[in-house]
Amino acid sequence: MVKIVRNDTYFENPGPENTNDVVEAVKQRVDQTNIKHVIIASDSGDTAVKFAEALAGKARVFCVCQGPSLREWGFSWPSMKAENETRLKELDAVILNNAPFIFHNSMYTSAKFDEIYPEKIVRETLYFFGQGLKVAVEVVLMATMCGLLNPSEEVIGVGGSSRGSDTALIMRSTYPTAVFSKDPKKRLEIKEIICMPRSKK
Repeated sequence: MVKIVRNDTYFENPGPENTNDVVEAVKQRVDQTNIKHVIIASDSGDTAVKFAEALAGKARVFCVCQGPSLREWGFSWPSMKAENETRLKELDAVILNNAPFIFHNSMYTSAKFDEIYPEKIVRETLYFFGQGLKVAVEVVLMATMCGLLNPSEEVIGVGGSSRGSDTALIMRSTYPTAVFSKDPKKRLEIKEIICMPRSKK
């Protein structure tokens, strides 16, 4: 029997004030596990730069930003600051800013009728664990779907609640089409929760 003992972190509330602690927690977990890919949700690039600087030489950072379709909801695109784009490229980070969000891309999302569809079921279930965890899962699925990650490898996903980061997890990378695969080795699987807020947004 193999037993793994690690220190996880729980914040009382979600929010950007937790970002620096999440960076340190992820850095420590990378050292413990030798995971090589960390996927960050970061629209302006501010949060991604913090991770990329902290993880330089340890793991490659993938920054996932708002996709162009969200202009329909009033978001500007591209959303990343020019100076952050430059800095991330200097740090060999990968920027993904042209992919649709997995859980908000059904034709039903903004339709006049309220239907139940698979993306909505998964999204609402993940919200039980907080907005940050839902986002962390989603950006890993997006990066895999776009060919930036190989499927079936352990990666770290990082998300937050509007700004900054407050949640990090280890999960199996997989394609959105394989989330419910009959092959258990291809399905979505959350391995560890590194940190998350106890109160949910």
